Amino acid sequence: MIYADGQIFLLQTKNTSYIFRKTETGHLEHIHFGGSIFSSETYARLKTEIELESRDKELLEKTVQAMAPKHFNGGGNMNYYDDEHEKLCLEMLGLEFSSFGKGDIREPMIELYYPDGNTTVDMLFDDYEIRKGKRALETLPSSYDDTDSAQQLIVKLSDKGYGAKLDLIYTVFPDCDVITRSAVLTNDGEGDIRVERLLSTSVDFYETGLKFTSFHGRWAYEMGKSESLCKAGKVVSEELAAGESGSRSNPFVIVSSPDADENKGECYGFNLIYSGNHYEALSSNGCSISRFVTGIQPTGFSWILSKGEKLESPEAVMAYSGKGFNGMSMGMHEFVRKHVVRGSWRDKERPILINSWEANYFNFNQGSLLNLAKEAKKCGIELFVMDDGWFGERNDDHRSLGDWEENKKKLPGGVKELADKISDLGMLFGIWVEPEMVNEDSELYKAHPDWAVMVPGHAHTKGRFQLNLDLTKTEVQDYIIDSMKKVFSSGKISYVKWDMNRIFSDRFSTGLAADRQGEFQHRYYIGLYRVMKELTESFPDILFEGCSAGGNRFDLGILSYFPQTWGSDDTDAFCRLDIQRGYSYGYPASTVGAHVSACPNHQTLGNATLETRFEIAAAGCFGYELNLCDMNDSDKKIISDQVEFYKKWRKLFQFGDYYRLPDDGYMIVSRDKKKAIAFAVEKKATPNCDYRCIRTLGLDDSKIYNISNRVVPLSVMDFGSLVNTMAPVHVKQDGIIHHLIDKFTNFTGEEQKETATGASLKSRGLSLNGSFAGTGYGPETRIMRTGDTRLYLFEEA
Repeated sequence: MIYADGQIFLLQTKNTSYIFRKTETGHLEHIHFGGSIFSSETYARLKTEIELESRDKELLEKTVQAMAPKHFNGGGNMNYYDDEHEKLCLEMLGLEFSSFGKGDIREPMIELYYPDGNTTVDMLFDDYEIRKGKRALETLPSSYDDTDSAQQLIVKLSDKGYGAKLDLIYTVFPDCDVITRSAVLTNDGEGDIRVERLLSTSVDFYETGLKFTSFHGRWAYEMGKSESLCKAGKVVSEELAAGESGSRSNPFVIVSSPDADENKGECYGFNLIYSGNHYEALSSNGCSISRFVTGIQPTGFSWILSKGEKLESPEAVMAYSGKGFNGMSMGMHEFVRKHVVRGSWRDKERPILINSWEANYFNFNQGSLLNLAKEAKKCGIELFVMDDGWFGERNDDHRSLGDWEENKKKLPGGVKELADKISDLGMLFGIWVEPEMVNEDSELYKAHPDWAVMVPGHAHTKGRFQLNLDLTKTEVQDYIIDSMKKVFSSGKISYVKWDMNRIFSDRFSTGLAADRQGEFQHRYYIGLYRVMKELTESFPDILFEGCSAGGNRFDLGILSYFPQTWGSDDTDAFCRLDIQRGYSYGYPASTVGAHVSACPNHQTLGNATLETRFEIAAAGCFGYELNLCDMNDSDKKIISDQVEFYKKWRKLFQFGDYYRLPDDGYMIVSRDKKKAIAFAVEKKATPNCDYRCIRTLGLDDSKIYNISNRVVPLSVMDFGSLVNTMAPVHVKQDGIIHHLIDKFTNFTGEEQKETATGASLKSRGLSLNGSFAGTGYGPETRIMRTGDTRLYLFEEA
């Protein structure tokens, strides 16, 4: 619901109000973003009405006046706006839009050079428009609405002295408590305007000391949670120059009250529908005002806007909750699932896959791939994915990127024959590509060296022995579209893993003039989005998974085209526990690729049980990345049981409401609250731990639930020399007799069954069975060693 009368602007969701007003000078004063100013009963009435009744308008005007800060005097050495408004100091106001030159010296939303060299920008209110539905941006991906519930407010500003116009675009998604913002700058003047900064949103808070939560890392260890209090100065999260949204700093951040935790406190989630360099900052000034901004990274960015041209900023997403991080995540997850992810796979359960990479790397042929696929089929796995190494002379990562022709030595019948054979097994077939890259040792580079991103005549920097292709050029975009259409049509392809394995350097395009090189990175992504849009629309039934050396480009821009993204190249279970928890703050489980891999792990040499690896990977788009051909029958039986279990609970794992629990646990609850899964992990095992309890979230207080745990496989080998407390003769640990006993003796973990009300599970929780304590093992003894995990299943009685 949106209300506007040219003086007051109200954007209302089910639980959130966003309010600003026009000042006498034509500036937009921000009043409130947070909890609803209406009761739930009033909101239910208002959202069915076309216009506010006179009593509601009068009450709204009085409420806004009561909420607004009062300024009766100037601010000492602050500058006042003009001679007619000597007490109006923009530095003291909360503002919807800010710029330099008229007294506001805080973080600006825009920086321009006008044709005469002037950098003072004074955008004032002209008009506004309200429209039903959601109109897409023209050059960038943006959210959409197919529920007929969204509304848009367009506030039109102008700097009349220069013919510059700025549209602030707000979209309200009422049922998931999300509001989005973007900006469109138009040059209606005579000369060129040089844009140095055009951010997407700016939100002022009338307090300081807020908590800024951001997510940082590196290749193979993404999404580490970091918290800072901003009492003064500025806290920044940014991707400065890598040219991608990045593992170093994800564009999703949180601003919250300092005492906010998972379940209480005010919490604002912000994200950006964009895949390039980004900038998020929370600053505090001496007037007890905090300001948050996000948008395209200003460093290294510039854009020449000629007469009649316009420039769009990426869409920023804002989700508020008064119920802590979990409450905010609920709204953000629903928004991403229903208004960012699109296409035939949006609501469809994702198939269980096996990827050939960690099983074979580059060393494979059609026979070895088919052997792996046959073993996977026996385990119930549904999709086989051939990773890197199938094209050109690609026997390592030094050559052939860009040459998208099958290697007939490895695949004598090409992709088609392999895909047909996989299909004959009753499995889907998928393939790996990296279309944005080129090796110097490739036919493509020899034919078109000018298509690579580099500075002509200068030495260039490489990553993974490859160069970026220049997607600012239409002919390069066309080549990628045409070559990928050929690949995707070469056989029965149901899945594509789209990789991108290096960051940018030597950013330069021979297709751009010298004074336009600052446009390179943004134009690259405009070109990439054109490529992705055309290919996903041409192949609507293919499930695309984004990947950028793992999660280096895990963002809403990519998710606008690809329904899921590979979470990390790190498949170590305990690393993934942290990585996937980090993603859960802003991204739903249905967007996160997660696999079970071999041990010792290929990234860390760490070890975890097959069950632990499964239970951690299950909370996402699930699969395997190991060599089943080398596994023993016992482990393959375990995998078959895991696959069967996951299929039964897949819809809940992928599309349920996800809550974070203490101690790295989680809980996923179905929308109708009839089913749920709780996950617990033992970070440090101690004996006699009989008091562990899972206090649930999200269940229906009024429902009665039957509760059971996933019974985990154990081995007599797990007990080591304790076997001698039961055996009639001495057994040497890990000896022949020990292994014979293991072969003919079945051990499992405990089985716990309970029945309880949803209200009791929330207020007290589920007490877990008593733990192992050296002796006294029985069928009810909970064995959770350091690193062990357990799933608990809740079903309505």
